[in-house]
Amino acid sequence: MSTTNLQTAPTALPVYAKKDFESGVDPRWCPGCGDYSIINQVQKTLPAVGVKRENIVFVSGIGCSSRFPYYMNNYGMHTLHGRAPAFASGLKVSRPELQVWVMTGDGDALAIGGNHFIHVMRRNLDVKLVMFNNRIYGLTKGQVSPTSELHKKTKSTPQGSPDYPFNPPLLALGAGATFVARTIDVEGAHMGAMLKAAAGHKGSAFIEVYQNCPVFNDGAYTSLTDKAVRADRIIRMEEGKPLVFGKDGKKGLRFDARTMDLEIVTIGENGVTEQDLLVHDSTREDPTISFMLAGMAARPGFPTPIGVFRNVRKPTCEEMTWEMIEDTKKKRGGDLQKLLSGGDSWTIK
Repeated sequence: MSTTNLQTAPTALPVYAKKDFESGVDPRWCPGCGDYSIINQVQKTLPAVGVKRENIVFVSGIGCSSRFPYYMNNYGMHTLHGRAPAFASGLKVSRPELQVWVMTGDGDALAIGGNHFIHVMRRNLDVKLVMFNNRIYGLTKGQVSPTSELHKKTKSTPQGSPDYPFNPPLLALGAGATFVARTIDVEGAHMGAMLKAAAGHKGSAFIEVYQNCPVFNDGAYTSLTDKAVRADRIIRMEEGKPLVFGKDGKKGLRFDARTMDLEIVTIGENGVTEQDLLVHDSTREDPTISFMLAGMAARPGFPTPIGVFRNVRKPTCEEMTWEMIEDTKKKRGGDLQKLLSGGDSWTIK
């Protein structure tokens, strides 16, 4: 019997546990570093993503975050500074069945790697990029980074930085990412939910993780995460639910059609009810509201949003690439020579 007529039964997915994704190499970050929280949530999330361990790849560049592949029991690539998205792009296009993750930091991704970052987002490759944002260069000992606050005093800016910082979700949205989210290292359950959502997304996925560097930028996010203020400073974007915040849950966001802008209102005042609030919908085709949410924390009195800003499905770069490959094969009859000599080619005599 010809083996070409045999049907191969699908292989059952193994049942994984967190320890199956642990390499056995103890992570070496500074005590108290937010990276420990991130790797813990990644390893807890992967058993539930429905992908075989050997089909999951972690790619990193240079930085504290980029040690990640060593600590994962998967295939991995520790690449060049800022170039992880380029390596990941080639891998995903050539092996579209793989689930590809890029683990990077704010310096690696947005300084030397800024060009690669925007292109992996705009191409809509099915790559999940997780950016550890501690607003500092940690590995090189405390220089200002592309996300450091204006006037930040560091070893490289002793008089204060004159540079305005990037807003990473805004940058990802502007570059065309089809999944954009933000979470915080101390919000373990929330981070796990964001990772799982990104894993299930088909297309370019970006997660910004607010992450503390206890040595060179300790307390970078305590103004948000401190128990006494977090209810008023953080707003959780939950799909299909009104955008509310505050200690008593009475503050909310309303879209004012007259000004075409977001405004903070209080439920129960001036006739405002919960029905007046903006209901979160990350699946809107028009990204205007997503842009507003991603940028509002810079405005006085507005909270910082965490959750999914945008989640839409569009054809991915690798899907369209392989469609073109298959179409070309049909047109050329599978003849490599015809393919190479087709179109603009010359014969030298």
